[in-house]
Formats: sequence, structure tokens, C-alpha cells
Amino acid sequence: MKYIGAHVSAAGGVENAPVNAQKIGASCFALFTKNQRQWQAKPLSDKNINNFKANCSELGFGPEQILAHDSYLINLGHPEQAALEKSRGAFIDEMQRCYQLGIAMLNFHPGSTLKKISMDDCLAVIAQSINLAHQQVPEVIAVIENTAGQGSNVGFAFEQIKTIIDRVDDQSRVGVCIDTCHAFAAGYDFVSREGYEKTWDQFDAMIGFDKLKGMHLNDAKKPINSRVDRHESIGKGELGLDAFQRIMADKRLDHIPMILETPDNDIWAEEISLLESLIKP
Repeated sequence: MKYIGAHVSAAGGVENAPVNAQKIGASCFALFTKNQRQWQAKPLSDKNINNFKANCSELGFGPEQILAHDSYLINLGHPEQAALEKSRGAFIDEMQRCYQLGIAMLNFHPGSTLKKISMDDCLAVIAQSINLAHQQVPEVIAVIENTAGQGSNVGFAFEQIKTIIDRVDDQSRVGVCIDTCHAFAAGYDFVSREGYEKTWDQFDAMIGFDKLKGMHLNDAKKPINSRVDRHESIGKGELGLDAFQRIMADKRLDHIPMILETPDNDIWAEEISLLESLIKP
């Protein structure tokens, strides 16, 4: 079974996210548990927490159908100690919010060297940041999102993600979210049949499908290996509809949240219906 949804608004309270997901016909959803562009946020109230859980239960969203996303400000591989501590504190807070809400997974962009430390040092710092968060908050799985390789961002190659995972102490609490636009921008071919199979063979050999906890389904405005993160609506970009038809037909990708982050949220319901129409019985 395929879970298909979108990164929906939690404006007015996190409890509104499952309601907004239901309105567009989603069978899964992503959300920010706080304002993604601010460091500080007021704690979740008991009302927020109870209503979120009640709405998820009423609308049929289980833990495997929800993928929280952390703040864009956080850099768990930051080369400067004060800024690193700030990022780690914010990440732990976000994991705690997930734990309070009963959300099993927190998706995050791994980090950036800022051209001040080596790639390997940055990957080691990210792994240690995950370990520290695990020590502070129980149960929640840290889900590493692959990046497009823009600027000094790390995590655009499967080898880099594997390096982070290998250094995480609790292997049961680390996973991966593959963003199709990011992967394509980093040079992974989802378009040709041969490229599609090669991409997933590399992923399985290096990381393993057991670590795949979610996907972001985005077409791409820029060509393969562009290192440019620009999302496009499904079927309207460089990936094209054939790539998503392969994804929808791929049984290895069942039972994980597949989240739209495409640029026009007014057509998310249409895109969900389109993707569902590509699923083979």
C-alpha cells in the first residue's frame, strides 16, 4: 500500500495538520511542529497535544503515516561550537515535541560544512549530534534527508549518508528520507529504467531498504546533476511522469509516507489523485 500526502500547514496549532491533510485526500502527511524559521517556540500545550492525537486517531493517521520536519535553521554539523550547541538544542526540542505528540519520526537536513571543516569531520559531528539527541529523547527516529548538494551542504551522496548512519550508536533509531528532486539534482537517475534500478540498487547495497522511512515526491526544475534544489509540480519538470509511475509501481516503496513538497499547494489534491492513479493493482 502506498501512503501519499503532502507537507501541510499547522497554522493555528499542530492539531490542524491532520485536518488539512484529510481535506486534500492525503493518506499521510508531514508538518512542522513549530515555526520552521524561528529558533524559539512556546511549548506545546496539553490541548495541542490531546487534540493532535485525537484528530490523527479520528482521521486514520497512524505513526507510520506522519513525518515531522525540523527547522531549516538547524545545522547539526556546524563547524562553530556555539552555533552547533544552538542547533543541537533546537533539534532536541523538536524531537521532544515529536515524542509528546506521539510522532515516531523527525526528518532533517543533515548539515553543512560552511567551507570551514572537512566533509568527514562534518559527517562525524552530525552523527554525534544524533547520538546526543537520542540520549535526551526516547523512541523518536532521526530521519536523514538527502540533499541536492547545493553550496557546502553534505548528505547528497548515499556514501555520505551511510557514513553518518554507521556512526550512530542506536541503529534502530536512524533512517533515511529520499527526496526525488534532491537525488536527481545530485546525479541520481530516476528517469531512465536502467538509471532507476541502478539508483535503488546503490541505495540498497549501501544503506538498505530497511532504513527507508519516507520519501519526498518532487519533480525538478533543473537537469540531472545540477546541484540546484528547485522543486516542480509532478510531471511538469525534468523527472517527468514516467519516474513517478515507476515509484508508484515499486512495491519496495510501500508503507512509508510519500510527501509532496511541490510548489503549488492549490493542486496537491490533484497531484495526490494523479499519483494514486499510477498505482498498479
